[in-house]
This record gives sequence, C-alpha cells and structure tokens, in this order.
Amino acid sequence: MSGVWQSIRDGFATASGLDLLNLALGLTGVALMVRRSLWAFPVGLVAVSVQGVLLWRSQFPADALLQVFYFGTLAWGWWHWVKHKGAAAELPITRLPPKGLALAILAAGVATTAWALTVGPWMKAVMPWRDAFIAAFSVAAQVLQVRKNLENWALWAVVNLVAIASYWSAELAFTAFLYGVYLVLGLIGWWQWAAARRRQA
Repeated sequence: MSGVWQSIRDGFATASGLDLLNLALGLTGVALMVRRSLWAFPVGLVAVSVQGVLLWRSQFPADALLQVFYFGTLAWGWWHWVKHKGAAAELPITRLPPKGLALAILAAGVATTAWALTVGPWMKAVMPWRDAFIAAFSVAAQVLQVRKNLENWALWAVVNLVAIASYWSAELAFTAFLYGVYLVLGLIGWWQWAAARRRQA
C-alpha cells in the first residue's frame, strides 16, 4: 500500500503546471455540476480546452478531437439550462423513460464497438476496448448531464469504475486515484440531484 501512495505522490510531484490546472478545473467543474450551478459550464469550457491542448501535445488526436465535442455539448448545455428553465429558478431535473435510457446505452455500445475497431487500431491503443468504452459512455453521460437527466450520474459512475479498474491493473495508481475522486464526486452528485428532484416534485 505504501507503494500506491508513493505513486500518487510522484504523480502530483511530476505533473506539469498545465496538468495541475487541468485537474483543478476538472474537479471544480464537477463540484459545480453537483451543485447544479451555471458556473459549471464556463469552467467546463476552459477545462476541456486545456485537456484538448494536453492530449494534442501528447499525440492523442482522436481524444483531443473528443474535447471539441465536449466543448460543443457544454456550450449547448449552458444555453439549454438558461433557455428552458421558464419561470422556474432553475431547469428541472428529469428522469429518462426506460426506452430512452435503453436507446442511450445501445447508442453508446454501438459507438464503443465502432471506436474500438477503427480508432483503436489506428491509434495503436494498448486497451482499445477500454478506451472506446470510456469515450463512448462519457459522451452519453455528458449529453444526459446537459439535458439534466438524473441518469447521467449512473453512466459516469460506470465510466469511472471501468477507468479505475483499468488504470489500477496497469499500475497507474495516480490516474486511478484521480478517477476515484471523480467517482466519489459523481456519487455525491447523484444523491444531491435525486434529493433536489424529490423537492421539485
């Protein structure tokens, strides 16, 4: 266990200033989204921009391109939360019908397969199916989040669990630790959004 904590400490010690900024923005953005604050969107826009730069510098063009999609969904989400709240103090939290959730999962599954069989080999990914799953289900979770569907937190939990297991097995304790933090924040968000939805009802 001491080796794990040493790996985490080394991760912080060797991280660049841009890496640490990316981490701070990511955690702040998730914390604001948990609180259903509109500030989550401008912070998120900056966060994915920084993440895109980091991924591009690391020669991950496909993942960098994914940040462009996140930027677009965040911008749309910001408009959606403001435009469609009506006379309410904030846009209400909604639940997806079973058919809608099934379609979202099916679409993410199809995207996972397509990504793993095309982008994975092109990028010479070590774990193409893992990368594809995390990318596709993150996109699905992001779309549900900006629509303010409660189920987004369930998808984020699955994504974070897969990421934790994958990075832990690859002996990347620092990265697994970061996804563990995101998992905890996401579970808090799930609980708080569910409570807020009950109050709305």
